[in-house]
Amino acid sequence: MDSLQISLGVIITLVVVALLFDFMNGFHDAANSIATIVSTRVLKPHQAVLWAAAFNFLAYFLFELKVAGTIGKGTIDPAIVDHFIIFGALIGAIVWNVVTWYYGIPSSSSHALVGGLVGAAVAKAGFSGLIASGVLKIIAFIFIAPFLGFMLGSFMMLIVSWLCRNMSPSKVDKHFRRLQLLSAAAYSLGHGGNDAQKTIGIIWMLLIAAGLSESGGHVPSWVVLSCYTAMGLGTMFGGWRIVKTMGNRITKLNQARGFCANSAGAMTLFFATALGVPVSTTHTITGAIAGVGSVRGARRVRWGVAGGIVWAWILTIPCSAVIAAAAWWIGKQFL
Repeated sequence: MDSLQISLGVIITLVVVALLFDFMNGFHDAANSIATIVSTRVLKPHQAVLWAAAFNFLAYFLFELKVAGTIGKGTIDPAIVDHFIIFGALIGAIVWNVVTWYYGIPSSSSHALVGGLVGAAVAKAGFSGLIASGVLKIIAFIFIAPFLGFMLGSFMMLIVSWLCRNMSPSKVDKHFRRLQLLSAAAYSLGHGGNDAQKTIGIIWMLLIAAGLSESGGHVPSWVVLSCYTAMGLGTMFGGWRIVKTMGNRITKLNQARGFCANSAGAMTLFFATALGVPVSTTHTITGAIAGVGSVRGARRVRWGVAGGIVWAWILTIPCSAVIAAAAWWIGKQFL
């Protein structure tokens, strides 16, 4: 497209909206990072969000921008990207996040954004506007990420149970109270490293379309810094409606189980980020919590609650895509 069609005012507005989404992502997904340490009373809620937010931001210094590259260049054809597609994608993701936050549903901000991109791209160019390999890889990890979290959570819980078999429950809790702080920090690093990069990818996509950045070049440092900052600030405000669902309704957690769930989730996120795959932190930690609970027996996991969460996962991409397509049409008519 002709980059001159995008005015500076439009670019600034869309960057602000993208950072608002990033803030909401941190706000919406704060429960993923802090639910275990809050529900096990390792930290008070206000302490937990500050802990998580700090490590969200520290991810800025540790991770390559592979996930941003996947979002920016690996999901939809860069040739069709314009400000209407970015607008539609962001509105689709934000609206779906608000709806699921309001009802306390731990859905995926990541997949809401991917669904928004897909919906806006299809509205403009049909299915030929999608890069099938990138979209299918993201869809595959809807199932792979929670499965990995489940298996790693189960495995770690078995190891911890064996190692602590001769220890008193009070001594186990004392040790894992400290260790849980480290596992929560690791999970928050993974959350920041994967999720903040999705907004980086969106803004980079916009700048490329506007001719202000090159597809083969580096992401501007101000984009990276502002996205990590917005994510951290969002986490500080916390999505309290979702904490209860994640912390206690799936399975009852203690310090050792919380440590295993966070550690399993962190390992899964580090793996996906290294591959450059945008995954859902919600899916990951839900799978890990269910895996930890299943070690004590299938009845220890409230599968009905988990099933409701899975339905939210299934609906996220198509629902945000439909909203984004409608927003794209409205943008074309009135903006």
